[in-house]
Amino acid sequence: ISSGFLSLPADDWTELVKLVLSYDLKAKPEVGIQWGAGGDASIEELENAGTRDPKWLIDRAKRFLDAGAYMIMIESEGITENVKSWRTDVISSITSNLPQDKIMFEAADPEVFAYHIQNSGAHANLFIDHSQIVQLACLRKGIWGTDKTFGRIVTFQD
Repeated sequence: ISSGFLSLPADDWTELVKLVLSYDLKAKPEVGIQWGAGGDASIEELENAGTRDPKWLIDRAKRFLDAGAYMIMIESEGITENVKSWRTDVISSITSNLPQDKIMFEAADPEVFAYHIQNSGAHANLFIDHSQIVQLACLRKGIWGTDKTFGRIVTFQD
């Protein structure tokens, strides 16, 4: 359930989450800070449109989780995609205020998923393009990456 191109009141969006759950499906609303993201919008057009305060995203995410959402998908536009510089402050706000096991960041490029793995660990929830599965799996195991990541991603498992 995404509203990147739509203006959807929070009450209606919450009701959609509940409707999805009523069909025994998992609701995974996607929230972001960039209005009009996606398609062929340029960085300049998106900058001119402005971004929402990260608190807006966090408040919506909490509301959807309280309504029973399975996972909150985080749209990358305005954060790491179609921006002149990444908004790591937004990522930090999200990871500090929402449960790690309930958020999934869009990571459209290898540099972006490497950032998330470096900062949130090998088990960070990410949604990526299917063509990047091998790269991400190898990065999670520490057997792929740049000099910043190769051999430096570790986990402790029984």
